[in-house]
Amino acid sequence: MLSSSNAARILLASLAVLLWSAALGPLHAQEAVWQRLREGGHAILIRHALAPGAGDPPGFVLGDCSTQRNLSEEGRAQARRIGAAIRNAGVKVDRVLSSRWCRASETAALLGLGPAEPFAPLDSFFADSTQGAQRTAETRALLKTLGARTVVLVTHQVNITALTGIYPASGEMIVVKIPRGASGRLEVVGRVDVGGGE
Repeated sequence: MLSSSNAARILLASLAVLLWSAALGPLHAQEAVWQRLREGGHAILIRHALAPGAGDPPGFVLGDCSTQRNLSEEGRAQARRIGAAIRNAGVKVDRVLSSRWCRASETAALLGLGPAEPFAPLDSFFADSTQGAQRTAETRALLKTLGARTVVLVTHQVNITALTGIYPASGEMIVVKIPRGASGRLEVVGRVDVGGGE
């Protein structure tokens, strides 16, 4: 029969193992996502980094950042952290595409993963939901052409939610397997958030 002190020690040891396993769980999950990305054939959907506010201000003009909601300094730092995390994980990015909204294109540039190409289907449709179906279909069509490459798409919450059903935080990465076949269905591989999102 165990003494009360031995029983307490065993209980504490068991709790320590459980806590250690719980702490490692997210790390193992993230490493699995990075491994999939290193294999190619995946896309990283990134909601633009932190930009205070919601939607777009009255008088929004595409191409004039002074009329738009823009990244905060914290958002700029977050975008750099995201790019560093991708590089540090050993992921080779073949192409970076971005919404033409300033907060998205600036995020894409600050990632430091290569030149960012403007891609209109990644533009937000928050203010005009009638554009959603077409932009989503065009993004899916693009993804189907990418084969084994790894691409980064910097866009907006509404676009990512339409593609995946996930509501991402600012700067959160949603990793999807590039679809094969006629359905164009995206398989969500995992989520990575390097911090600072909301």
